[in-house]
Amino acid sequence: MGACASSTSNSKSGKAASIKTRTSAKVVHIDGRVQEFRQPIQAKNIISQNPNCFLCSSESMSIGTCVPRVPDDEELQPGQVYFLLPLSQSDKPLSLPELCSLAIKASSGLGKFSVDLSSSSSRLILR
Repeated sequence: MGACASSTSNSKSGKAASIKTRTSAKVVHIDGRVQEFRQPIQAKNIISQNPNCFLCSSESMSIGTCVPRVPDDEELQPGQVYFLLPLSQSDKPLSLPELCSLAIKASSGLGKFSVDLSSSSSRLILR
């Protein structure tokens, strides 16, 4: 049996933030800072400003697997949350403590998150 931790808001501002997330791509930096991109941008533009890091999609992250990189020429998708991670983490399987740490960083900047621990391939779900 798994567990799920979440943080939600029912206020009007929470709903507005949710709608705003769907119309922009967000990048969560190592320090927890969040960048929002309302205009199309390719991953290589983010990486060029952070050369010792790689970009990954929150949807591709699961415990026990290496986090796949977003290709340099891929355009960030509106409504998606991306993480900028150090290159040193690119070849290591993601652990539960690391996933939880990323969820905490994302929640401080985005306001809503959940960690689904109900399956063997636990995932970070940002809403």
